[in-house]
Amino acid sequence: MNLNQYIDHTLLKASATEGEILELCKEANAYDFKTVCVNSCYVSLAKQSLENSKVGVCTVIGFPLGAMSTEAKVYEAKKAKQDGADEIDMVINLGFLKSKNYVAVYKDISDVKRAIGKTTLKVILEISELSKNEIVRACEICVDANADFVKTSTGFAKGGATLTAVKIMKKTVKDQAKIKASGGIRTLESAKKYIDAGVERIGTSSGVAILSGTVSNSKY
Repeated sequence: MNLNQYIDHTLLKASATEGEILELCKEANAYDFKTVCVNSCYVSLAKQSLENSKVGVCTVIGFPLGAMSTEAKVYEAKKAKQDGADEIDMVINLGFLKSKNYVAVYKDISDVKRAIGKTTLKVILEISELSKNEIVRACEICVDANADFVKTSTGFAKGGATLTAVKIMKKTVKDQAKIKASGGIRTLESAKKYIDAGVERIGTSSGVAILSGTVSNSKY
């Protein structure tokens, strides 16, 4: 298992500085992580920093609430791709989902996917805010909208990834979409449990600690 290739090395706090983003990229390159995951304002900086690297650039769209207009998400996604993003993690519209306005949820996701084409799209469900049935319905909509991944959490809500939710997600999407777990995964043991449960990507700011077997103080 090449654990490093499961990791999106993540720094999404609002106060992240340019220097911290450059350090994130340096670490990702040193540990050969799959991507760095940064806010969209830093896509160009990360892309430039990783110019001669195999590490990809992932960014978040409609983050962290997901409650802005679909048009705003589409614009942000297009701009991120133009700036060099290889992967897009967008937040689902939780209010629409809880309103059972499934057509609007579908359109929100499918419009972003259409805008970015073959660029990988991961949809963040924010599982701590959803019931089991809502997780299942959200996953079904993501598959219908051609999302490449369903993702557990932003890391900024009241809870992060859980194995229970991942199992529900895996059972629902089967082989029609991949799963990314994020939020609170800070140890090698925890990361392995999620991979054993069928996760194909892990979003964490604790990637270095996970691979080196040290303790991380990060909340994400």
